[in-house]
Amino acid sequence: MSEMRLQQALARAGVASRRAAEDFIRAGQVRVDGMVAELGSKVDPSSQSITVKGKRVTIVPRRWLAFHKPLGVVTTASDEQGRRTVFDFLTNTKGLTYVGRLDVMTTGLLLLTTDGEAVHRLTHPRYRISRRYTALVHGRPTAEVVNAVKQPVLVERRPVVPTQVRVRPGHDGRSIVDLTLAEGRHHIVRRWAEALGLKIERLARLSYGPIRLGDLKPGESRILTNKEMDDLYRVINLTPGAEPATKPKRR
Repeated sequence: MSEMRLQQALARAGVASRRAAEDFIRAGQVRVDGMVAELGSKVDPSSQSITVKGKRVTIVPRRWLAFHKPLGVVTTASDEQGRRTVFDFLTNTKGLTYVGRLDVMTTGLLLLTTDGEAVHRLTHPRYRISRRYTALVHGRPTAEVVNAVKQPVLVERRPVVPTQVRVRPGHDGRSIVDLTLAEGRHHIVRRWAEALGLKIERLARLSYGPIRLGDLKPGESRILTNKEMDDLYRVINLTPGAEPATKPKRR
């Protein structure tokens, strides 16, 4: 493994985002080979010892997985209620963390990776990464839903602005809403629907950024292709294995 900036190595290890890692370094909480590290220093994680707050940091190989989260499975490493977690379906989970939590009653695409900086960027509001969902709803006739989704909605005094919405009739008075959002606030799709007088019966995430769920069955996972990883890093303005070339633009 070649040399890299220390904050990048910490992000790769999943310790923190690159910017949060910089804060650890400034606070004197990072040591390299026993010496307090300085911001901007370079390290070779394969031959040097890195610790944060006294704990050894291990750089794991970069991995990306797409997983189809089943209904009733929690997005966490462990659950106090004994429910199955996404990690129960995976092998070799060392260093893996999820990108954008799905609640227990939501199914669909969940990305997992060992790249902490990429996770930070994919979930940060600044990057406006699109998430596409499909929801089965009831509570209003489909004709009303068509008009309702065009109306402005505030959640916690902040507007929810879908980039795409399509409404289709379902069975027995239900409607199907296909929705794309460029944000990931907690339960945002359910709260958006509730504000419109709709009750979600089923909700699934079909894509996250350029990555699609495809034909993955519930409980199945797959490794992302090289093209998918290239596309993913492109939308967050990050070069795999290198420092970002430019700072992100404010939106």
